[in-house]
Amino acid sequence: MLPPNPQGSAAQEAPRPRARDLGIKVGIFQPGPHNAITDVAGILVGHTTLIEGDSVRTGVTAIRPHGGNLYFDRVPAAIHVGNGFGKLLGVTQVRELGELEIPILLTCTLCVWKAADAMVEWALAREGMGRVRSINPVVGETNDGGLNDIRNRPIGPEDVRRALEGATGGAVEEGTVGAGTGTSAFGWKGGIGTSSRLLPESLGGYSVGVLVQSNFGGVLQIAGAPVGIELGRYAFRRQVEEGREGEGLGAHDDSQSAGSIMMVVATDAPLSERNLERVAMRAVMGLSRTGSFAGNGSGDYAIAFSTAQSVRRRPGDGVRAIEDLANDNLSAIFQAAVEATEEAIYNSMLRAVTVTSRWGEREALPIEAVVEVLRRYGVGG
Repeated sequence: MLPPNPQGSAAQEAPRPRARDLGIKVGIFQPGPHNAITDVAGILVGHTTLIEGDSVRTGVTAIRPHGGNLYFDRVPAAIHVGNGFGKLLGVTQVRELGELEIPILLTCTLCVWKAADAMVEWALAREGMGRVRSINPVVGETNDGGLNDIRNRPIGPEDVRRALEGATGGAVEEGTVGAGTGTSAFGWKGGIGTSSRLLPESLGGYSVGVLVQSNFGGVLQIAGAPVGIELGRYAFRRQVEEGREGEGLGAHDDSQSAGSIMMVVATDAPLSERNLERVAMRAVMGLSRTGSFAGNGSGDYAIAFSTAQSVRRRPGDGVRAIEDLANDNLSAIFQAAVEATEEAIYNSMLRAVTVTSRWGEREALPIEAVVEVLRRYGVGG
């Protein structure tokens, strides 16, 4: 059975809900107007989704910290490695210099180098780049080989350019789109998800946004409700329940203890790369709340950056006068990053649709069954 629409859906009849549509409110802070990473002013997100024949189910997602030329108007950044089983390009230079000089790309594992090459070509061709002789592409990945012909490495230069040049602000497409087209999470369909938090003015009024590419395993819980256990799909189920009968949703255990996730955290708070790494570390706390334990084969990475004008870096700068939010004011930003990461992961799964390919099928998270579990545990409504 082939997907009947450009997003690779095998079962999409109506728009699927986000977490808040089901009454799931994560944490204490309010989301921004779009509940997306783009609520941090200036950020642009673009997707290219590849659905080809019965075998290609993949794509590219681009995150641009602002619409200008990032090489000449760099943002401070940091990377935290929760578990290093992955192929994140550009990590050493970001750690050394503490900045991003071109956008962030997400894609499939074996397409990382092709995507990086295409983004470098795109960046070098931009106005004013004629003398540039070194550039650091940051490209993250998860392995979508369960649904995608990953060995074919189907991402091409035009796919990358479309994601970069088509990036926009406002609402962000989620689920089975871009780099999330062929991914899986907790044994169901994963994908792209996003969320944001807006701090009260008394806490600085800053925005924090997160975008994730979910493709990992564990024991799914939503706002504390043990959804994976109740639906009979979770890591190590066969070993734990050996000899017990199982039917319906739990009749087979294709949940993962491995997999990967990319988490991109953005804020408009004026932060140094040192404190951005501390923020990135909190994204892993949000990940753990969903039931991940960062299995041996899981690549769990968080990239954090600040868009504040007062912390931008420009080539040729001498001594810079910058703002730097004091350590004592960071706790609310940490909380916001944890909340937004957790909710972004839920959105990545709730919005994803069932995808079928020659390699198999990954079912969308069953909304009605999830709602029933949440109801029993007093979540949502």
